[in-house]
Amino acid sequence: MQNCDIKDIALADAGRARIEWADRDMPVLALIRERFEREKPLAGVRIGACLHVTTETANLMRTLVAGGAQVRLCASNPLSTQDDTAASLVRDYGVEVYAICGEDNETYYRHVDAVIGFEPQITMDDGGDVVGRIHELRREALDTIVGGTEETTTGVVRLAAMAADGQLAYPVIAVNDAKTKHFFDNRYGTGQSTLDGIIRLTNRLLAGRTMVVSGYGWCGKGLAMRAKGMGCRVVVCEVDPTAALEAHMDGFEVMPRAEAAALADVWVTVTGNLNVIDATCFENMKDGAIICNSGHFNSEIDIPWLEEHATDKAELKPLVDEYTLSDGRTVVLLAEGRLVNLSGAEGHPAGVMDMSFANQALCAEYLMSHAAEMSPQVYDVPEAIDARVAELKLETLGVQIDELTDEQIAYMNTWQVGTV
Repeated sequence: MQNCDIKDIALADAGRARIEWADRDMPVLALIRERFEREKPLAGVRIGACLHVTTETANLMRTLVAGGAQVRLCASNPLSTQDDTAASLVRDYGVEVYAICGEDNETYYRHVDAVIGFEPQITMDDGGDVVGRIHELRREALDTIVGGTEETTTGVVRLAAMAADGQLAYPVIAVNDAKTKHFFDNRYGTGQSTLDGIIRLTNRLLAGRTMVVSGYGWCGKGLAMRAKGMGCRVVVCEVDPTAALEAHMDGFEVMPRAEAAALADVWVTVTGNLNVIDATCFENMKDGAIICNSGHFNSEIDIPWLEEHATDKAELKPLVDEYTLSDGRTVVLLAEGRLVNLSGAEGHPAGVMDMSFANQALCAEYLMSHAAEMSPQVYDVPEAIDARVAELKLETLGVQIDELTDEQIAYMNTWQVGTV
């Protein structure tokens, strides 16, 4: 057995069955994998990936290996690893995995260091922990890296800050910002899987309850839309005036978080920021409110404040903790404030991750051909890749669309024709 640190290799049979089940709903990635198997565009390339270790990620790893890559994978969140998936990746697909569900912070960063120690040529990050650690503590790894990709909004924000400070040392493609990623994965994937996680952990009826959504980016839009469909009264909290106006025009109530706290039966953060639910919110919160996070880091909720000010803490069930405040009110925190859709459920459905990970695979191929021409900055996914993923997805769905005629193309490229 190759280098790895996983819970139990004996779980591999169950993991393989789940990976193959997910693969049935990832036809775009399967088509890319077939081509990669023939052409080997990643032959001999070392890829160090820090992603959620799920069945969908497993099919991305299979695709990279089919393309000839050597892959080492760690988890991008301590609670998101599917241990049986990790076992199957090691035993059946030749991927070196360093991930255990529930690992502590020390183990988490030891696993990140294992990926960095692989001397990757391409980094695949989800949240920016690998890239950040390389630049802060492991700069020797820069000797082999030609480029990287980033999967999520939080990571893109961190990378943009690094680039603005002149600190980013190699080019990174913001896979998160591909249209075929954030329009679909963030909106439909986060919307469905977040509710899935909440329902699995609480078994609470959502219809008729008030759900507060902090953040009205693509994740927040999807969550608000799905919560409304479940019968929730939805309140949106925002700091961006345009996003707040859009939420209002979409039919949702918009108000400051201190006001929303008094209404929330369930409160979900999806902002990528810090202390979105803070002391003021806790002080105004109604008794029994359920709070959780679907942004990348659990810092969106001021958990240290809860730990310091609660008079009692009780585990009602795994990943459901009840804090009792000094006035007797209780607040229920799900999944330790970590990604509730991955900790409490299985993350985004395979059908939407099919597009996200198709972008990842094609961007890895692109980097090996073009990284030498790219300066150290954050790049959008090339339009041709984004469009190709959409075309393949439509093809696998059996959906056909029109094409512009030569006359229409000419018309769209002229300025001489006006009112007739």
